[in-house]
Amino acid sequence: MQQTTDAGFDEDVLRSDLPVLVEFTSDSCPPCRQMEPVLRSLADDLRGRLRVVQVDVPASPETTRRYQVMATPTLFLFQGGEPVRQMVGARPRRRILQEVEPFVERSVPGTAGSRA
Repeated sequence: MQQTTDAGFDEDVLRSDLPVLVEFTSDSCPPCRQMEPVLRSLADDLRGRLRVVQVDVPASPETTRRYQVMATPTLFLFQGGEPVRQMVGARPRRRILQEVEPFVERSVPGTAGSRA
């Protein structure tokens, strides 16, 4: 799972050819720590179809303000440089998959309607 900052956000997220799931996170956020293994497994399972990137809120104040992030964890799904989904708070893997599946290149194995 990739980390990005204010300096790299446009290149890493907005200019990506793939949809990008961005987690706005903080070291002082227990739910963020709970989300880490979920997001790592999504990054591995969807490699080549979805990028997963973390933004450390205290280290990236400009990006945090730009997207009006008020709580952590906050997840944004970007496609074509635009946010298309937003989720505030920790979510189970199944719920995140439901949100991202319409934007990935093909169905995600293990979800309803999977073609794998």
